[in-house]
Amino acid sequence: MTEDLSKRVEQAAQGITPQTKPDERRKFLGSLRERVLVRMNNNEVKDPQLTSLFLQHIDDYKGYTVLINGNIEDNSFLGKVESLCSQKQINFTLVNNETAKTGPEDTAVLVVAKDAINKMRIEIGQVYAPEMPKEELNISKEKKGSFWHRLFHGDH
Repeated sequence: MTEDLSKRVEQAAQGITPQTKPDERRKFLGSLRERVLVRMNNNEVKDPQLTSLFLQHIDDYKGYTVLINGNIEDNSFLGKVESLCSQKQINFTLVNNETAKTGPEDTAVLVVAKDAINKMRIEIGQVYAPEMPKEELNISKEKKGSFWHRLFHGDH
């Protein structure tokens, strides 16, 4: 305990502030998971359907900040995100530090709040999940019959 305290006092004297949840911050471009509204990884920004989905919902991000991985080279989608954010007056930040990694599963784009929002699903494909086709949702009673009808009349 005194060891931790002396270490902390020494860091404070040097102007070093210990960072909370450093692993989480490395994954989320310096932010925390609890603040994330939407996330796209480096593979997803190459998928035209997902990038279109993100841009289609750009108005949803007003009042949030869009963090863009600035270490990704030659990605026209990220340029479109910057341009649209500027046009629509949505805050955005290019992140070029050690948290901006270029692996396929690393974060490319995040939409974050100033405070915790604790969304259960943050991946783009989960946040804006495709709708189920209406045919799959409707169960035709003529085809199947009611439970009681099938039970007593033997339609299986």
